[in-house]
Amino acid sequence: MQNDQGSTPPAAPARDQLIQRSLFGEILDWMLMPLLLLWPVSIGVTYLIAKSIANEPFDRSLEDRVTVLAQQVKEVNGDLSAHLPFSARDILRADDMDNVYFQISGPQRELIAGDSDMPLPEDEEPPVPWAVMLRDSKMRNSEVRIAYTFVNLQPTRAGGLRADDRYALVQVGETLEKRRELANQIIKGVILPEFIILPIAITLLWFALSRGLSPLTTLQDSIRSRRPDDLSPIDSRAVPEEISPLVRSLNEMLGRVSQSIQSQKRFIADAAHQMKTPLAGMRMQSELALRQDSRDEIQRSLEQLAKSSASATRLVNQLLALARAENDSPHAAPLRPVDLPGLARSTVQEWFGAAQAREIDLGFEAEDGPLTVPGNALMLRELLNNLLDNALRYTQRHASVTVRVRMDTERSLAILEVEDNGPGIAPAERAHVFERFYRILGSEVEGSGLGLAIVREIAQRHGAEVDIFSNPRSTDPRHPGCLFRISMRVASSDEDSTEGGG
Repeated sequence: MQNDQGSTPPAAPARDQLIQRSLFGEILDWMLMPLLLLWPVSIGVTYLIAKSIANEPFDRSLEDRVTVLAQQVKEVNGDLSAHLPFSARDILRADDMDNVYFQISGPQRELIAGDSDMPLPEDEEPPVPWAVMLRDSKMRNSEVRIAYTFVNLQPTRAGGLRADDRYALVQVGETLEKRRELANQIIKGVILPEFIILPIAITLLWFALSRGLSPLTTLQDSIRSRRPDDLSPIDSRAVPEEISPLVRSLNEMLGRVSQSIQSQKRFIADAAHQMKTPLAGMRMQSELALRQDSRDEIQRSLEQLAKSSASATRLVNQLLALARAENDSPHAAPLRPVDLPGLARSTVQEWFGAAQAREIDLGFEAEDGPLTVPGNALMLRELLNNLLDNALRYTQRHASVTVRVRMDTERSLAILEVEDNGPGIAPAERAHVFERFYRILGSEVEGSGLGLAIVREIAQRHGAEVDIFSNPRSTDPRHPGCLFRISMRVASSDEDSTEGGG
């Protein structure tokens, strides 16, 4: 029975799942939301403007009425009178919708004529004769608009004002039904067409978006109609300017995919070509052994067969290591702190037997104290194995190979160096030795040309730099030697879990 710890983890909650969004719906929402939000605001603003437009002619009419009425106010022998001719009475007559009120009061605000319950103005400033003013008020539980003016009963000869001037107040008011009716008619004339225009605008917007996004559909159909092996770039001139960056990015990706496929094809072709030699040798030696009668000849053929088999095995292992280094994404698994001196020391110990068989002095140098780097211990060990294999192959007998681990305090980098006393690498060749299957002309040492390519791939996966120098400690001009230097960053203090190198 499977325990709880080994069970399949529960699926992620629905809220964590990505929801595919529609570009068409996104644009439509962002265009319709302001339109629908501004629509009621426009109705309110239209109503206020319509109300102001409706008030203006009625206010002018009200001002004319109060002016005509004020002209009828006379003072005869100290008594105020207001003789209203038929024309003035027609002006003050109520119509079908509005009620019209008027009032004439004396200096002490005593009623001379009109409606006694008409409210008085609340102005505290001195009155201005014959200046018509407007105010809103309430009368008989109705809202009214009132125009009023003051009539100076004792005008001075110069037309000025005196402190003892006496004023009569003349007011004319009307209810607001006709104003509201006119404002409503204006609103209806403006708003009703909008109920027709809005659906038409939404339909046109829908059609415009469909037409505007049609290049995406065309691009989609063009990509779908391509052959699987067609990685040619898409013509960015055939799409709108806004889609050009997307097409250029897609073309860049297609270029990288094409390069990757071509690289894989070259790798497979080169690997097949390289495998021909050991396989042909193994077949030839096996056929030769079958034809031999002498035990010694059969023994020599079997030895050559074993040698070819070892060479083929090494080539296959290097091909697998290179493929693993190339396909291992740096984000696939987090890099862990690795004890670089410990890893290098244990790796060097594994090569002591091979170094003694070739009569080469293999040494190791490391500074005191811990030195950890973020990385993959298996890949770093593979990197050092290839550097040591390369150094031991090209170093002559009775020479030395040294592995050194140190800290570059100026740049805060960990340094891994492999130093040999071989024939060295010319500066013109150093840029090519990391290519796959590249062999320096004139070299008689057996090899596949993959070791340094593996070193470069692993270093790149760790963000490290690989440099090649001549051995500064070599004293033989015929054998200047090589110094391979790997520079990588040091693990931060937060990465406290160190992976050992043993």
